[in-house]
Amino acid sequence: MIFDTHTHLNAAEFSADIPETIARAKGLGVTEMAVVGFDTPTIEKSLALSQEFPFIYSIIGWHPTEAGSYTATIEKKLIQQLTSEKVVAFGEIGLDYHWMEDPKEVQEKVFRRQISLAKERKLPISVHTREALEDTYRILKEEKIAEIGGIMHSFSGDPEWMKKFLDLGMHISLSGVVTFKKAIEVQEVAKAVPLDRLLLETDAPYLTPVPYRGKRNEPGYTRYVAETVAQLRGETLEEIARATTRNAHKLFKIKE
Repeated sequence: MIFDTHTHLNAAEFSADIPETIARAKGLGVTEMAVVGFDTPTIEKSLALSQEFPFIYSIIGWHPTEAGSYTATIEKKLIQQLTSEKVVAFGEIGLDYHWMEDPKEVQEKVFRRQISLAKERKLPISVHTREALEDTYRILKEEKIAEIGGIMHSFSGDPEWMKKFLDLGMHISLSGVVTFKKAIEVQEVAKAVPLDRLLLETDAPYLTPVPYRGKRNEPGYTRYVAETVAQLRGETLEEIARATTRNAHKLFKIKE
């Protein structure tokens, strides 16, 4: 049993074959998934999917590339949506200095505001950080994120950064990137992260792992992430699957 803790089954790329995608995931041993919504349409679709399927959970929040559109009206609606019993985390939120759709100060303000909302609801957060590790770390530390914890989604830092975020109380989630030959630092993280703080994800339809790199990613491909992590650590697939699923259940407060 494998848990994909970050997937976008709500993306347009899956609109024509959601049932088939889910069936393929189950065939690969991926039996639970968290569908992440990051703007109004994807949040609504995530919530709908989590209501339709008992093994699907919702993570909802306002993505940093959408920070400039975050308003009081958006926040009011988001607070209402967070009351769904299937919402297990707040995200993906954070900083994106690659696309820089909005100034750093705008992104930081929205990031901090959403952390505050997550704390009020005692929800862990799912953090998106791209070319912004230093500021992300600073903000999480200043906001005392250990009070609620969360996930460094598709972590791409080195082992030193991994330790810094672990010290803040965060979990490290590995995506298909760990299967890429040139992703040496991420592979070193896979070897070093404590087993009780490790999570797995696809970020589907993006970041497709080997052996399907270049094609659409799917939640079922979490299995290939798990297999690579197991090989790197010298552990069995079953051990990695069991531990990471247990970690997800504990963080998301899902009864086994």
